[in-house]
Amino acid sequence: MVSRSRMFAAAVALAGVTLAVITAPHAGALVSAKRAGVTLPPANAQFDYQIGGDYTPPKGVRVVSRDRQDPPVANLYNICYVNAFQSQPIASELAYWRKNNLVLKDASGAEVVDGGWDEVLLDLRTDAKRKAVAAKVNEWITGCRKSGFQAVEPDNLDSFSRSEGLLTPAHAIEFVKLLAKHAHSEGLAIAQKNTIGSEEDGSIGSAGKAAGLDFAVAEQCGEYNECQDYRDLYGNNVIVIEYTTRGYRTACNTVGAHVSVVRRDTDVTPGGPYQAC
Repeated sequence: MVSRSRMFAAAVALAGVTLAVITAPHAGALVSAKRAGVTLPPANAQFDYQIGGDYTPPKGVRVVSRDRQDPPVANLYNICYVNAFQSQPIASELAYWRKNNLVLKDASGAEVVDGGWDEVLLDLRTDAKRKAVAAKVNEWITGCRKSGFQAVEPDNLDSFSRSEGLLTPAHAIEFVKLLAKHAHSEGLAIAQKNTIGSEEDGSIGSAGKAAGLDFAVAEQCGEYNECQDYRDLYGNNVIVIEYTTRGYRTACNTVGAHVSVVRRDTDVTPGGPYQAC
């Protein structure tokens, strides 16, 4: 699955250029649901994915996801993007993880890197390490709440699949439990980001929801024919982001009548291509 970083904002921002194609969302219940004392995003509301950089949302958008360092949008439901399982390629952030010995290393002592995004994986193999990483990530989650976000989207839950076998789904679940507990204490809903799979094939399956996750943010589920799997687990509390015409059409045709579906460009370019069904 694809994960994203706001680091693209400076490199790919197209100031003043918008290539948006907007279609009206399906009719349906758009009232935010309640779970575990938190407010979930309104189901099947028009959504925009802005983690590559913030900009004025297209007309009709009611839910937006933005990086934790960007401001939420007044009068919309705002989801706060946090890279929780890997380090952003930011010198100060990476220095923190290294200084506190929280970077995942292989048997030779080399850091384990997600080559697709040049992000170092965090070490979640022990209870002590998980608590140490969570202490920092939960600071960010508290910051999301103070900024005015209503939910948090911790990215790279599937980092175990890029860990050279050093991390397992169980490590990820034990860690996300710490984040979910803290998010709820702050009054924030928390999303399962990608990674539906099944527990039998070494993925997350239903364990994320059991760990306290409230809704799903699913990239490319249309591309991989997984959208209904998310809906089977989270009902209509699913937000879908696609990056190809085929994936977008599949998602719209299979679940678009019930959940939020958008198409963005791969780099989530500020003001870039946008469709919603």
